[in-house]
Amino acid sequence: MTRPTLRTIAAQAELAVATVSRALADDPQIAPDTRARVRQIAAQLGYSPDRAAQRLRTGRTNVVAFLLNPHEEILGYGQSMIRGLTEALRGTQYHLVIMPVFADRPAIEPVENILRNRLADGIIFSRTTPDDLRVRLLMEHGFPFVCHGRTELATPHPYVDYDNFGFAHAAAARLIAQGARRPCLIPAPEGLTFAQHLRMGFLRACGEAGIQGEILSGVTLDATPDAIRSRVTDLIAEDRLPDGFVCPGEISAMAVHAACSDAGRQTRIVMKHTSGMAGIIRPHFDSIFEDLAEAGEAMGRNLLRAIAGDPPTALQVLQPAPPIAASPNTGTETPA
Repeated sequence: MTRPTLRTIAAQAELAVATVSRALADDPQIAPDTRARVRQIAAQLGYSPDRAAQRLRTGRTNVVAFLLNPHEEILGYGQSMIRGLTEALRGTQYHLVIMPVFADRPAIEPVENILRNRLADGIIFSRTTPDDLRVRLLMEHGFPFVCHGRTELATPHPYVDYDNFGFAHAAAARLIAQGARRPCLIPAPEGLTFAQHLRMGFLRACGEAGIQGEILSGVTLDATPDAIRSRVTDLIAEDRLPDGFVCPGEISAMAVHAACSDAGRQTRIVMKHTSGMAGIIRPHFDSIFEDLAEAGEAMGRNLLRAIAGDPPTALQVLQPAPPIAASPNTGTETPA
């Protein structure tokens, strides 16, 4: 069987090829019933557009590229983001393509590759830095993008971010209200913008309470669970175990608990949760939710608006940190 073309649809619909093309592009000047009939015929014939021909004709790829970091400290990060992005793109002409970002290569490389070879019409990426070269490059080229996270650049840019300052402040304040006097933050990797937000929120809450907070040294949120567990085990051996931990992810919370449980010690934990694991982790911990699927959907919607030419200042979203979900067994300590 030959591949159906616009001409095939036009012959069956008894319309001009140009009309069929405009109907499939959802041109509002074509009557809604005509657009619906053309789409129905196209589906019945199994028509799919020739993307190479479209690219030559329009200069567009109809591709959105999601640059995915293969980090594992946030449970369900990639799956949740992809679920949100595909929901935002559903029913549009855009296809989502996942491109990996490798830790041992410069983060700007895949962005340069996309720009150089025009592999997509828009880019979504994460793990921003205060002076992010990717953001600078894309703004210089006027190329549509949305990043998960903010920068400190003076020129506004599109982003969707989570209030990590608010999370860390609320988590530390919770520990202090429960009696902690030596709370500790497991930090994000130095150099990332959200690492600064976590640190500032945590230290602000400690300062307000007049106590000295500690930033855990030797490991970060990117460390393996074994490395975090080992670091906390060292603190226990040195009799320097903090009496509370702010954990920006389920993995780090479980690693802290494992170290304490193995040593027969106790400490308080407040964690950020991003998956359904919070309800089945034992013991229960106080937690604060970050909705990654919602973030992905917001980034997808705003990228479509960026492609359409909306200004960056209209494409900035800050997700608030919701109230703490208290553990049903008070969540004050991880039992021995």
